[in-house]
Amino acid sequence: MRSTDSLPRRMKIGVPKETDAGERRVALVPEAVKKLVAQDLEVLVQRGAGDGALIPDSLYEDAGARLAEESAVWDADVIVKVAPPSAEETTRLGPESVLIGFLAPLSNGEGVRAIAGSGATSFALEAVPRISRAQSMDALSSQSNVAGYRAALLGAQEMGRFYPMLMTAAGTIRPATVLVLGAGVAGLQAIATARRLGAVVQGFDVRAAVKEQVESLGAHFLEFDLGGDLEGAGGYAKELTAEQQLRQQELMAEAIGKVDVVITTALVPGRRAPILVTEEAVKRMKPGSVIVDLAGEAGGNCELTEPGETVIKYGVKIVAPLNLASTMAEHASQLYARNIQSLLELMISEGALKLDFDDEIIAGACVTRGGEIVHEGAKAAAGAQ
Repeated sequence: MRSTDSLPRRMKIGVPKETDAGERRVALVPEAVKKLVAQDLEVLVQRGAGDGALIPDSLYEDAGARLAEESAVWDADVIVKVAPPSAEETTRLGPESVLIGFLAPLSNGEGVRAIAGSGATSFALEAVPRISRAQSMDALSSQSNVAGYRAALLGAQEMGRFYPMLMTAAGTIRPATVLVLGAGVAGLQAIATARRLGAVVQGFDVRAAVKEQVESLGAHFLEFDLGGDLEGAGGYAKELTAEQQLRQQELMAEAIGKVDVVITTALVPGRRAPILVTEEAVKRMKPGSVIVDLAGEAGGNCELTEPGETVIKYGVKIVAPLNLASTMAEHASQLYARNIQSLLELMISEGALKLDFDDEIIAGACVTRGGEIVHEGAKAAAGAQ
């Protein structure tokens, strides 16, 4: 009988339980595990890793995963996570480790330096190039979809009034009016959801190219002349000049004062979120109106936002949730796991890890390698030379 010692060792993928406060998602779900196991890969899942996403350990076992303790999971060849590793988790990485997850390369300088110091090769899903071939790996988009949907529901919940028009024997109630600022993935999903709920919706974005997308969802596109198309690299909005920001704020304040709910989603990668809703704009809103600020983690699009808090200013409720996708952990995890699975399938051939750094996706997503920070944006954030 052949000794098992002579058999080739299967590559191991580790799925640790998330430790970040409030993080309920998990990097792989049983469906993705099953597909990876079918490729002759071994998947180690820390016991309880799926609890926050309502996925019991038994489903992972049924999919072919091996339940393991934390130490064994972090000893895997590839570790897949959602949130950036904590300082303690980073000490578990070594030169042979490959880490994949959200790493916040443009804002988590200390964490990225620590990962580089471990010698691990790391890949940030935020840094996956926004090209057609990488759409299935675009975790920013998949999680923004969840956040945009949830934001529209929060607006309806917190307003305390009907969204749709109601015609009753007691009279007619006019539909709520919703303004969504930023028509990226989150904004478009917020527009679509608010429309499904029956609101009259407007969408605003400095990028002229998204007008057709906003209107295709049944919303009106709010336009201000700020001086040309302001779409930047990767489909993100360019950062406005001081003069453009002031002009935008003045025009925006007038529009904001006419609506019941404002949902803000505007972000500039690696920078503080732009102020779109000034204190003066909040003053113009009628009592009972609501602002849902999805940019809270980057400081907020509203001048009066308190990240992670719900506050009332001038009779207006300002809601700034953090990590909103995690509040829908089951479906958010399903989408995220598909992103991870797609990236892994690009990196793995015949059951072995084969990292082709000539591939623009792999090269673009790589943050640390060989003890160094190799991502240009992360270098700047970490103060690396």
